[in-house]
Amino acid sequence: MATEENGTGLPASIEAAWGLRERPGKGPRPGLTLGRIVDAAVGIASADGLGAVSMSRVAAELGVSTMSLYRYVSAKDELLVLMEDAAYGPTPPGDPAEDWRAGFTDWAWGLRTALARHPWVVRIPISTPPSTPNSVAWMERGLACLRRTSLSEGEKVSVLMLVSGFVRNEARLTTDLQAANRRTGDSLETSMAAWARLLERVTDAERFPAVTAALRTGEFGAPGGPDDEFVFGLERILDGVEALVSARS
Repeated sequence: MATEENGTGLPASIEAAWGLRERPGKGPRPGLTLGRIVDAAVGIASADGLGAVSMSRVAAELGVSTMSLYRYVSAKDELLVLMEDAAYGPTPPGDPAEDWRAGFTDWAWGLRTALARHPWVVRIPISTPPSTPNSVAWMERGLACLRRTSLSEGEKVSVLMLVSGFVRNEARLTTDLQAANRRTGDSLETSMAAWARLLERVTDAERFPAVTAALRTGEFGAPGGPDDEFVFGLERILDGVEALVSARS
């Protein structure tokens, strides 16, 4: 992401997202706005996937020349960062008196909901720490959940990264499985059952005793509810965090 010489060191487009720049230059007020550009790009990604987003495609959607976009966004990677920020949206409301674990659980579910609403977000490479308004607001909300614990500030950030990484990975896995099912026309249940039958044919108890034992229970062929794995994983992570919080106390 290109940077410019300005008060924050951020690109002009990111400064504009923070409200530090009203428009990209002098002269008559242009018909375009940064918000319109980002909204158009988000619409393209939602309809046709992240790979369909290009400066020329966004310009065509807005009925302007491609070069006119560069007065607002100097590179596509900046546009992707702004699209991600728009996709996250505002954070869910929090209760200052809320228990840290309940608050962090709500935070994680809210993040998962945002990623499910815009699954293309998980395809955007993470190249910089949070630096846009919504992304920093989400960070603030997550850290605020831990404010009454005895964790150090560094540990709070590490917990935030651990949980957000889990949510993002789970969202990407879910998106990949859904895409595969759309290509084959099979349901998740059908795909899982076919996978279990495949494993039964290619494995044996001598080489793969643990896999064989799991297959015998029927667990591999039964995917369960759509939220089961997320609930299980999040709860186990927070169990570990809770043990750390207790140790620090």
